[in-house]
Amino acid sequence: MGLVTEWVRFGNEEQYSGYFAKPDQDSDQLPAVIVLQEIWGVDAHIQDVTRRFAQAGYAAFAPELFGEKGGYKTGLDPDSVMLMRQFMDELPHGHWQDQEKRAKALELRPERERTSIQTTMMQMFDPAIRGTFVEAALAASEWLHQVRPETKGGRIGSVGFCLGGMLSALVASRDPNLNAAVVFYGTPISRDRLGSIACPVLGHYGELDLAITDKVPEFEEAMKELGNSIEVHIYPQTPHAFFNDGRASYRSKAAREAFARTLSFFAEHLG
Repeated sequence: MGLVTEWVRFGNEEQYSGYFAKPDQDSDQLPAVIVLQEIWGVDAHIQDVTRRFAQAGYAAFAPELFGEKGGYKTGLDPDSVMLMRQFMDELPHGHWQDQEKRAKALELRPERERTSIQTTMMQMFDPAIRGTFVEAALAASEWLHQVRPETKGGRIGSVGFCLGGMLSALVASRDPNLNAAVVFYGTPISRDRLGSIACPVLGHYGELDLAITDKVPEFEEAMKELGNSIEVHIYPQTPHAFFNDGRASYRSKAAREAFARTLSFFAEHLG
């Protein structure tokens, strides 16, 4: 089976862009999957994941959350993000979360690189900027539900990784058109938002990803207390970002099982 892939513009005045993929032999209406990126943007890995869902029979769409009016937000263009990624990948294990050690490592960088990395980090973790990521994801859902011919009026699910995992849950708390949400190792959202989630949620977490996974039992319990449907899987001896096959953290067994469970979950709730 072949695929149709394209970059498209969407939203009011087409201020957003995203990567769209669907089966090339299916002209009927398709259920849709919104693929929400890691902090690296809609890179080669996220585009590949989007195509995997299209190969499974969905119209898959990855909105470029760092985009803005045909370009990119300050510090969030691909070159700046790649420079920050290289810096993070070179840090010894555990140094990324240690502000003092991270600052010392930054001091060793040339001034131009140091300034770029600091700008990118500030933009990525600024709450106001992150709020725009949610708005872009909601606009993507609206576009799929109301505009795109193959998905108009149909069922929609979301799946996100790390930053996108958190956003998948946030979108579920705000989008009444969402029929299913999948979270891959995303930080659990606050309890006050959970009551607004109306669709089933599936979560995948690594046992060794303590900063996130240690918060999952409280998140799961709160969801159940509110009467929300949730299914959680914690993969033994597995780190953060285990699904990203372009990183050293990739674990094939956990990734394979998580993807199979995700497809089964979407088949049940999206058709």
